[in-house]
Amino acid sequence: MATFLRTLSYKYQWIYDTISRLAALTVGGETRFRNLSLKGITGNKQAKILDLCCGAGQTTQFLTQYSDHVTGLDISPLAIERAKKNVPQAEYVIGAAEKMPLPAAQFDIVHTSAALHEMTPTQLQQIFQEVYRVLKPGGIFTFIDLHQPTNPLFIPSLYTFMFLFETDTAWGLIKADLPQQITDNGFEILKQELYAGGSLQMIQSKKPAV
Repeated sequence: MATFLRTLSYKYQWIYDTISRLAALTVGGETRFRNLSLKGITGNKQAKILDLCCGAGQTTQFLTQYSDHVTGLDISPLAIERAKKNVPQAEYVIGAAEKMPLPAAQFDIVHTSAALHEMTPTQLQQIFQEVYRVLKPGGIFTFIDLHQPTNPLFIPSLYTFMFLFETDTAWGLIKADLPQQITDNGFEILKQELYAGGSLQMIQSKKPAV
């Protein structure tokens, strides 16, 4: 699945950014999209936030408005170098989301934006376990990603996008019951909201305080 456009979008940052901004128009623009998963979360400039699979820092820059202690993690050294240039006020770590080179109970919030659909089911299970490990008791895990549209009018646009730019893992994710997987890994679901005709899902969950 996916076409040569996927390779080009990762090679040339301006292509990736253009695609992201166009996709974000379905929820009111990039700024709103990047902040959706933080909706209702009380700001605390001292909170430690992990931007998981941060890429070139597209969402990291918004997280730094919430906290002075933001860390971006990505497996790609090239992405991390781009992120350092784009958002120098954050700290960065190179590592896999399913095996983070980070100590336990370190973060108040773990956030990821449109990255989980890149993972296999096995990786997702490992990532949920790792997020639980690095969160402090009472910490929040929040993310936004793809979802099977609930409005049929949005199916053609999402499926076309996925055919052009995504792999089989994305098709698997829109069929997955992520709330159930998250609760199976010990989290409490706080909120699930759907956007863009159901083609995007935002889930906030919590690691129990005790």
